[in-house]
Parts: sequence; C-alpha cells; structure tokens
Amino acid sequence: MHTVCKTPLAAAAALLTLATVTTGCDQGSNATGPSKAGCPATLVRANGNVEQAMNSPSSWNGPTTGPKAASHRTIAFVAQAMTNPGVSGVARGVKEAAKVIGWDVRVIDGQGTPAGIQAAFSQAINLKPAGIVISGFDPAVTSRQMAQAHARHIPLIGWHAVPAPGPSEHPRLFTNITTKVEDVATISADWIIARSDGKAGAVIFTDASVPFARNKSELIRRELATCSGVSLLSYENIPITDSASRVPQAVSSLLARFRNNWTYSVAINDLYFADAAPALQAGQREGDGPPFNIGAGDGDPSAFQRINHQHYQAATVPEPLSQQGWQIIDEFNRAFADKPASQYVAPVHLSTALNSKDATSWDPAGYREAYGKIWGR
Repeated sequence: MHTVCKTPLAAAAALLTLATVTTGCDQGSNATGPSKAGCPATLVRANGNVEQAMNSPSSWNGPTTGPKAASHRTIAFVAQAMTNPGVSGVARGVKEAAKVIGWDVRVIDGQGTPAGIQAAFSQAINLKPAGIVISGFDPAVTSRQMAQAHARHIPLIGWHAVPAPGPSEHPRLFTNITTKVEDVATISADWIIARSDGKAGAVIFTDASVPFARNKSELIRRELATCSGVSLLSYENIPITDSASRVPQAVSSLLARFRNNWTYSVAINDLYFADAAPALQAGQREGDGPPFNIGAGDGDPSAFQRINHQHYQAATVPEPLSQQGWQIIDEFNRAFADKPASQYVAPVHLSTALNSKDATSWDPAGYREAYGKIWGR
C-alpha cells in the first residue's frame, strides 16, 4: 500500500532519485508517460500540497468579534436533498447553533428535483422567516422564489450555492458558505498524483446538474492533466439523487472495461463511494486495494468510517460541516444587525487513515466557544 511522503524535502529527494533511476514516470501499465521535465516537478508540488492539507490547523482561525445575538428569529433551511450527507450535516450544525443563539430552524427537503426544491422554497417563504438558507442547489432553479424573498427583504445565505465563498451579487446572496472549490479540487487531484507516483488510471464521478459540482469536477480534471502519467479513463455524470440506483451499475461496467487499469477514483461527494462499495466487493476488489478512492467534498461520518476501516475509500477532502452550520447562523446574525458578512473561509483539509485518528468528521476545535462569546451566550 502506498503512503504519502511525510515532508516536501523527503518527497523531493525521493522524486530526484526516481528521476535519476527511471528517467521519467512512465512505468505504470495504465500510464501514457509524462514528459521527463514535467512529472518530477508536478510530483514535488503535489506532495507538498498533500502534506500541507493533511496538517492544516485544527484550532479556530475564524472571526472572534461581531454583533450580539439578535432576539428570537426563525430560519428556513431549504435543502437540495436531505439524503445528501453534506446538506444534512450542515443542517445539523445550523440547528445546533440556533439552539445556542435562541432561534428556531425549519428544515424543508427539496428531495433532489427542481420541482421539489421550488416547492420547498415556496413553503419556506410562506413561513415568513427572518432568513432562508439555500443549501446545495443552483439558485437559478428558484429564481422566482428568490425574487419573492428579496421583495420581502428576507436575507438569503447559500451553502455550496455558487462556486465562490462570500457575498454574491448574481444571484444576490448575503454570503455563500464553502471552502474554496479550487483548493478542494486541487488537493483531491494532487492526492492521486502523489499517492500513485504520477502513474494512475483515474475515474471522476460528478453531478453535472449542479453547477457547483460540475465546476469542481472540471477543476479536478484540469489538475489531473498536469501529470501526463495520469490517464482519465472515464468521466461519470450521475446525479447525486440517482447515486444509489446508478453507481453500482456504472462501477460494474467500469470494472469490465478497464480491469486493473482503473486504479484511482475521485468523486465530488463521498456518497458515490457508499454506493460503489458493494459493486467493488462483488467485483472481487479488496477494500484496501485499487481503485483507491477519494471524495472531493463533504466528509460525512460514513466516509470517515470507510476510510478508517479501509473499506473502498482511502481519503476525503472534508468540509467542516458543523462549523459551517454555525457560521450560517452567525452570518444571519450579522445581516440582521446590518453588518457585513464575515468573509471567513475554512482552510482546505485532507483526511486519511493516517491522520483522522478514528474521527467521524472534520470538526476543528474552538468555533463553538468563539461564536458563543460573540453572541453573548
């Protein structure tokens, strides 16, 4: 089983040795063979990025000042689908923080379809809430409902609603909560490059119906292409809501098509590997063997369980879901006080069995205490 180099210096030394002995990274049976000049430098960069992400700080580095808690409010949380582990994880964080600040939260499940999301948003508006969360779906799907919310001066906060973190003008959001998608995409691709020593046959799983996810997978594809020893075997477009029914069949097909050439996978959401595991097991693949799988986002408890037990997933680039739920409440509190958004963006983190310490989530310390102090709770 490959391991990630511990330091950039060690990675560089190993790569220089490799370059001297092999004159390139062209020994994988599934590789097309990178240029002699490009692969070693790419590997050094990838190893450095991986080490930094695995050792990202776990202490709170976000806001420590802000307005005191507003009086009782009701927040409507419109979910793309509560079967999406990222969405449901953030919802739990929002409810936990709301209890501390003294507010109510109503979670409304859009059930993963445009019609369902539109109906959920309309239901949210009818509640006459103080604020609405747009969680995990493209705001363009609900443009009519957004216009109604703006007409009623209801602030909107997104979670993975648009590609970039922070306030958004088009669509108009007080702020959007996410790690930087560029960082998440880069580190997930770099993990494949580093762990495979630049020789991988990779598959990408994405949901092109969600612009945020489609953009992430395109960034992953672009980063993988920086090492020409990594071959992109397939680009599987499967809506998250169809994952349970379609991923097992897709995995069986990929195993038949590519056999041992399929050595790595990356998905825009860990959920894909929950559904891939039975098909990989049926295909007589070992849980700790290829294809080595990394989730480029969310990091729900089941993903950590698969990683810690080496059961068809080796890594994830997790969002601090609970912390982001608390941040959503804090951002609403700033909006209610006519203050600007905090602009806080959580740093990218990489979790593997080497550094997760049997955790079930990426939950940096200190934010609960920091937000409670800000709110006077």
